[in-house]
Parts: sequence; structure tokens; C-alpha cells
Amino acid sequence: MKTEIKRILIVDDSPKDVELTMAALSENHLINEIVVAEDGEEALDYLYKRGKFSNETGFPVVILLDIKMPKMNGIEVLRHIRTNPDFKLIPIIMVTSSREERDLVESYKLGANSYVVKPVDITQFLEAIKTLGQYWAVVNQPPPIKN
Repeated sequence: MKTEIKRILIVDDSPKDVELTMAALSENHLINEIVVAEDGEEALDYLYKRGKFSNETGFPVVILLDIKMPKMNGIEVLRHIRTNPDFKLIPIIMVTSSREERDLVESYKLGANSYVVKPVDITQFLEAIKTLGQYWAVVNQPPPIKN
């Protein structure tokens, strides 16, 4: 029986934040494949296997989703994902710099599994991502998602 490597989808328009997130995950020795979408539209392209993601298979084990992005923000992406039965069970972690209460409340109303505010301190940010990655990609047992 072949064990599938569980993918993590990072949706963030900040190359610096993506780089830090990937460094934190690899520092924790996670062997998960990491896919990066630079905005909300790319995230949906990945899930629907369109454009540059047309050859992708499967779904991510978790989505780390920023809120403040161009084209389509994270709240809009979350709303879209949660209305599609094929994607509804994918855990979504909002990883954002937004401390706005309305973003927090709306994220949970739409079905986010967690809401993490990006710490300003780089050490705190790295620790937060390591903990997230370890829990959601290794410890958590998600329901089976049909491909």
C-alpha cells in the first residue's frame, strides 16, 4: 500500500511570509509537499486543478490561508471553499496579520478551523508555524476526502 505524502497549501501574496512559513515547516522536519498559491484565484485554480495546476492530483491536508491578498481575499476564498461539497472538509487555518474582529468572526462563521494572527516577532512567527504544521499535517486525523 502506497502512502501518499500529504500536501500543505499555503495561500499568501507575501514572498517573505511564504519563505518564513516554509522554513518553519522544514525546520520541524515535516516531509509534506508544500504548494504555494500567491492569491485567492490561484488557490481556487489549485483546488479545481486549472491552469498551471491542471496536472495536480488530490487535495491538501490543510490550507494556510492569508486574508489580505489581491484579486480575491482570504475571506472570499474561504466562503467559496466551504460552499463546495468537494472541499468542505479540508481544514483551513487563517494565518493573517489582521487583528480586526470582523475578520476573526467572519472566518469562524464561514467555517475556518483556526485563526492565527501572524506575530510581529520573527521567532514567535516561526514557532507558531512549526506548531501549526506539526498538528495539522501530522497529528490531526482528517476525514477522507474524495479526489
